[in-house]
Amino acid sequence: MNSIKIINEQIKPINELHAVNCAPYTKIAVNNNRTDLIDRVLGYAKSPHSRLHDMCGCYGGCYFVDVPNIFRNFDADENDENNYDFHYTDECIKCIMHAGTEIYYRLGITIEWGTKKYTCFPPKDPHKWARICEHIIRHYNEGWANGYHFDIKYWEIWNEPENDPMWQGTREEFFELYKIASKHLKSNFPNLKIGGYGSCGFYAVFEPERDPFWHNFVDYFEKFLVLCKENDLPLDFYSWHIYTNKISDAEASARFVRTKLDEMGFTNTESHLNEWNFGHEGKGFMSLESLTAASFCTALMIKLQELGVEMAMYYDLNISSSYNGFIELRTKEFAPVIHPFAAFGRLFDLKNELKIESKGAKPYILAAGDVDNTAILICNYNLEKNEYTLDLSEFKGRNAHIYKVIDGSGFKEVDNFVIGEKESFELKFEGNEIYYLALTNNDENNPILF
Repeated sequence: MNSIKIINEQIKPINELHAVNCAPYTKIAVNNNRTDLIDRVLGYAKSPHSRLHDMCGCYGGCYFVDVPNIFRNFDADENDENNYDFHYTDECIKCIMHAGTEIYYRLGITIEWGTKKYTCFPPKDPHKWARICEHIIRHYNEGWANGYHFDIKYWEIWNEPENDPMWQGTREEFFELYKIASKHLKSNFPNLKIGGYGSCGFYAVFEPERDPFWHNFVDYFEKFLVLCKENDLPLDFYSWHIYTNKISDAEASARFVRTKLDEMGFTNTESHLNEWNFGHEGKGFMSLESLTAASFCTALMIKLQELGVEMAMYYDLNISSSYNGFIELRTKEFAPVIHPFAAFGRLFDLKNELKIESKGAKPYILAAGDVDNTAILICNYNLEKNEYTLDLSEFKGRNAHIYKVIDGSGFKEVDNFVIGEKESFELKFEGNEIYYLALTNNDENNPILF
């Protein structure tokens, strides 16, 4: 029998790997329409940050977030607050923050798949573009233009500039934009996190047979780091993407990013996987709301914690998006994928990862704890059928509650006992099961219980 023992010893902080892109928001003017679904989804999933990219799509993509949506006439005076339209972006951000979720703001544009492009060209004056972004930050953090003091920390410059629907300019033109904007914003807001650029990803690292289009993403990243190094540019975080159904693909990408950052001296630069999802486009969309997808998401968050990725953001929660695996898009009921995010959020709230010892095979497992509570998340995505003995003997006297994801309705309690009367628990995995264990000194209104 394979054995796993949870050791009551804190080893490192739990990273923020259960963040998301967007929110299930519409601009339809009906009472509570803007907040009820957002509160229910983001609140239950315990989403710590929502990245604002591709925000709202067909429900108002021309009104929200993007720099040309807020500052409509590039030839206008960027110092005049009357030339900015913050209305829907204000409304949307307030709804997200009402749910207890912080904002991760992408400065740039929404992807343009159409045959005619409108906003994905290089700004004709990158210095002015940087000043416009400065005023957007001042609106949300310093109250400028009847604004707010939201203390939004993360400001990302552009998204996927290696990709034609996102950037119609050259590599050199994007590098110049990043150089100018990052320096300007950091000089005005030294305490904020400035970074970018939302790379398309590094598929060529683990699939070298891919064509030159994919290898270009690797070359783009390496030359970008040289640019930042030689010009002493701000790079508080580097953001990148991957869509896959293989944990090994994401692992190879995360290791590649961290290695390259460290080799170039960016050891303090955070690695952000700020777009990811289960599988690929096409038929892959058919399984986004499945238990298999939920198991993948559980396994990936656990693996990213092991790899030291500082932040990860599921793509995405747009109300009409085919990438949204959190809710059934027609009924708005929860799908299985949302539940491991809620469980990971409970581990995140406990702040510190606990040590785990194992003999034999081991599933994907992560434990976190403080002086009163311990939470454990386990799944066996894409692994062999197996049985495990989970040793909880270091937590004698605590009440143990064992939950399992059954379907979209959530975690169901399958066992409970007092540790000491019983010190271990047998886990049997047939395929893609997800378990969550709560070990608590006090069950009454305990936030780690489902």
